[in-house]
Amino acid sequence: MVYVGIPKGQADQEEEVLKTIQDGDSDELTVKRFTEGREKPGALWHIYAAKDTEKIREFLKKVAEEQGQENPVDHDPIHDQSWYLDRSLRKRLHQEYGVQGWAIVQFLGDVVFIPAGAPHQDPSGRRVSTWLMLVCSLQVHNLYSCIKVAEDFVSPEHVKHCFWLTQEFRYLSHTHTNHEDKLQVKNVIYHAVKDAVGILRANESSLSRP
Repeated sequence: MVYVGIPKGQADQEEEVLKTIQDGDSDELTVKRFTEGREKPGALWHIYAAKDTEKIREFLKKVAEEQGQENPVDHDPIHDQSWYLDRSLRKRLHQEYGVQGWAIVQFLGDVVFIPAGAPHQDPSGRRVSTWLMLVCSLQVHNLYSCIKVAEDFVSPEHVKHCFWLTQEFRYLSHTHTNHEDKLQVKNVIYHAVKDAVGILRANESSLSRP
């Protein structure tokens, strides 16, 4: 989080931000960073364990049906980025499916790492979505006007999961924003192996010495 713009002379907005942080299930230490430490909060995140992805997907489909919405087979409540889990939905998710996430307030200067496959609500929007190797992204709640720098990456430990996610995107409709293979995980694997083989061949003579 490289910038957080806080308007001057708007005490009511500060109270609203505090209420949002508290309603977002933030811990007491986080609240103190804002009220006592006077740090600048930029965004409120909710991050869930990757193993709970299917439960979250099932829950969102259930809520959509309750609201009279359709669930086409070539669409996905997470990849569609059309949901935001507010306090009431988070409470239902916990009560009905036993799924509970972590609330993180990103202050100015803070870095947030999202594990591969972890459903999350981050500052880029306000809905549930899936970003490349991050399995799902719910939407993030911006507390003030802010600017963040984001970097997506593929770690060797999660290549298998990234490949699975790319395959999952193929079943979305052709007009879906996530249908395109943006991650190009096959190319990532190919070039990583190619570079490794190239280095080994370049040092083959020294490696063969006793």
